[in-house]
Amino acid sequence: MMPSTENNGRFAGIVEFTPQFRPRPTISHVLFDFDGTLSIIREGWPEVMVPMFVEVLPRQAGESDADLQRLAYDDIMRLNGKQTIYQMMQLADRIRERGGEPREPLWYKHEYLRRLGVRISERVEGLRSGRISPDDLLVSGSRKLLERLVGMGLSLYLASGTDEPFVKEEARLLDVDRYFSGRIYGALDNYQDFSKKMVIDRILRENAIPGQQLLAFGDGYVEIENTKSVGGLAVAVASDEAHNGEGRMDQWKRQRLLGVGADVVIPDYRDAAPLLDCIFAREEKRNA
Repeated sequence: MMPSTENNGRFAGIVEFTPQFRPRPTISHVLFDFDGTLSIIREGWPEVMVPMFVEVLPRQAGESDADLQRLAYDDIMRLNGKQTIYQMMQLADRIRERGGEPREPLWYKHEYLRRLGVRISERVEGLRSGRISPDDLLVSGSRKLLERLVGMGLSLYLASGTDEPFVKEEARLLDVDRYFSGRIYGALDNYQDFSKKMVIDRILRENAIPGQQLLAFGDGYVEIENTKSVGGLAVAVASDEAHNGEGRMDQWKRQRLLGVGADVVIPDYRDAAPLLDCIFAREEKRNA
């Protein structure tokens, strides 16, 4: 069955509920992805990664730039949500299978981060100087959602495939770190020491709660898939980062996240309050 779209006056924008959605009034802990889910500081990152892949991939006979770009894009987006190193491991494998001799994946990761840093430097400096408001680089409605969740007494966690020092610094610049009370986790050069699954397992273990009490928001398949695997409720944020605030869905994200079991799909958080009413089964507000 296809998801049902709710726009009957309760919601200002698009909210899609899949057939398996059921309210979860016992939810106590909430996990967020970062890039594309809360932050758009790194909006446009594929426009850095794809050309880098194309630049180093050995070309096969008759293969055009467009062919290489499609191959690179598919490899990159298939792994979106995992640590960046996995995309670089895939790049190394592609180079090798095409007869080339790749560098170490960690070298490619650091080179990508260097190039991305150049692209986003004006945004970061704008936040540091106060020239750019933090809310201008948050997915629309993020702050109201975070404040509402904290106000409900829920514990919030952040887990990102981006390197942890960058995540913590960018969360600070966006003034969202305070909602997580130090519970911010990101990728490590020793990639075996971090995964979103490890963060989820830690949340359940340290708080002695079942997976059914976990709610996750994310725009990558990993956090959605990992949350569903423990019985949690997953909200897919199919954010169109290049058109933030316009209420559009990125259809590639939407299809990908529905495919791994998302319970709800939204483009942003303009409908945070009524959505939470649905999730927490607040019938009196839903029917008002």
